[in-house]
Amino acid sequence: MFPSSGSRRLLLLIRRSGAAAAAGGTNPLQPRALLGHYYSPTPLARSTNVDTTSYLVASGGLSPDAAAVVSRWVRIRSTAKADDVLALLRHHGFSSAHIAQLLRKAPVILITNPEITRPKLRFFDSLGVGATVLAQSNVLTSSLNKFLVPCFEFLRGIVGTDANLRTAFSRKPCSLRGLVQKKLRPAVENLRRHGLSDEAISKLVVLNMGVLGMAPNRIAAIFEDLEALGLPLTDPRFVRCFAPRPRVYSSGIRRRMALYQSFGLSQCQVARAFMTHPLILGLSDGNIQRKLLFFQDELKIALPQLIAVPRIMTFSMEKNILPKCAVLSLLMREGKIQRGINPLGRLLGRLGLSAKNFSERILNLAETKHQFSRLKSL
Repeated sequence: MFPSSGSRRLLLLIRRSGAAAAAGGTNPLQPRALLGHYYSPTPLARSTNVDTTSYLVASGGLSPDAAAVVSRWVRIRSTAKADDVLALLRHHGFSSAHIAQLLRKAPVILITNPEITRPKLRFFDSLGVGATVLAQSNVLTSSLNKFLVPCFEFLRGIVGTDANLRTAFSRKPCSLRGLVQKKLRPAVENLRRHGLSDEAISKLVVLNMGVLGMAPNRIAAIFEDLEALGLPLTDPRFVRCFAPRPRVYSSGIRRRMALYQSFGLSQCQVARAFMTHPLILGLSDGNIQRKLLFFQDELKIALPQLIAVPRIMTFSMEKNILPKCAVLSLLMREGKIQRGINPLGRLLGRLGLSAKNFSERILNLAETKHQFSRLKSL
């Protein structure tokens, strides 16, 4: 049976494509031509033996569990070409830890043509943005000419300098992917309509460029909430209080305000604490409740005193508050340090220390107290 005319044309195309590939040309039927920016895999019959999960563990530095998850999103068909990608990343300062972090965020980078990724890395090098920041997001999978360059040029026009641009991006690299280029200018105009000056908008974007990806109704709600708290636009604290708000809906703010008030704190006290340290309303309900109960019931500290120093509410219970309080309690029981007449002030000062400084200062204080006690007994 003779092939149809359509079949004959397809066979002819395949033969011509094969001849072009043999001569060093591009085969339009190969995945590289179909996928464009993805790296061309080896012929399927020779590549199906590659164990993606094992490669991600051995070469990508992922744990077996993480590699199993990542392998659902990417299939390595050529270890040689994946090695080229890893070599490129290492050349631009990515450590093994950075690479493992990046592969969890953007596994497709491993099968992307290195010649597509290389200019993106050079672009970020020119801005002074390194591997530590880039590994935190999937920004390297964005188009350089269609997204990264125009987006950063617009942001530079808002924040003014490369230093501010670098700071803005480094604070929240993940938020860049949430910015839609055609919506950036309307977002800035929206902030201006609400009364923010260009200087205030610049500071706001440096603190959290994710505000430019917010819907107009959410921006309006934030202005209303801050006005309700008695914080005028002219107050220097306004921008600092606005910046962390995009990640918290207005209903969450109102609920957390009510939660603080349920412990006997006044709205004025909570509002004043928020203006001093806005992150206290970004904590989860359970986090807030657990800390207030601990300071009130376990440490016997009056909550109006606590909320007057709101930074303490943002300290981690497991990594900071509980272990340090346990050490202080033990030393007090043993008489190696005295209970201060201002326990909150002394406690806050000690909780704010790094683990190393805390250990050194407390041990030195305990040793000094011990030596003083010995001298008194002589």
